[in-house]
Amino acid sequence: MPRFFLDMPLAAGPHFNLPESVARHVQVLRLQPDDDIILFNSQGGEYAARITEMGKRHVVVEVLAWDKQDRESPLDLTLIQAISASDRMDYTIQKASELGVSRIQPIISEYCQQRLNGERAEKRLAHWQAIAVSACEQCGRTRVPLILPTIKFEQALIQKAELKLLLSPIGAIRQNELPASASSVAVLIGPEGGFSAAEETLAVAAGYTPLILGPRIFRTETVAPVIAALLQSRYGDL
Repeated sequence: MPRFFLDMPLAAGPHFNLPESVARHVQVLRLQPDDDIILFNSQGGEYAARITEMGKRHVVVEVLAWDKQDRESPLDLTLIQAISASDRMDYTIQKASELGVSRIQPIISEYCQQRLNGERAEKRLAHWQAIAVSACEQCGRTRVPLILPTIKFEQALIQKAELKLLLSPIGAIRQNELPASASSVAVLIGPEGGFSAAEETLAVAAGYTPLILGPRIFRTETVAPVIAALLQSRYGDL
């Protein structure tokens, strides 16, 4: 059944017009009056709804009932991701969202090829948020991960996570040496050229444990889904 995210309060009973962007999506899918859909707003659970009216530029729905369904992981997982080229970063956001990541903190590090600021940074953030929403609509999540504004590497090191990891090709430990339990994890992932030696030193001093994923070097867009899957399997719901 089609699912749609609405950034607004929801409750069973009312009829209302869907926001323009969501209405357009409904029309693209060629849904019709009396078709059932699911709505969610990141406040927990989801809502059964029914299309009651469609026009050229509007769609009216009736919210039928709330379902306390929760498909969120018990693991509070933060990805601190150095910005990569547009399509690669889009892939990272999409797959991290599908894998239950709680929040994504984009950062600019020494070897980043992408430098965002001002209006360009705001547009890219909105674009990433839209990708996360779309991924959650498709995969059944009831909460959209938080995509935070881009900050510098040094600013991102302060995290309250129980376990803090630095993905490094010269990592000190492998994933089977991780602690047996953790309720919150923060992971630092570098850009195409990795982190500089100075950045790795700063991260270790801030409490990050270097972790190597294996004998092969992954592309930056591959790392996020790999580490998210491993951590969800060890501490989450996979």
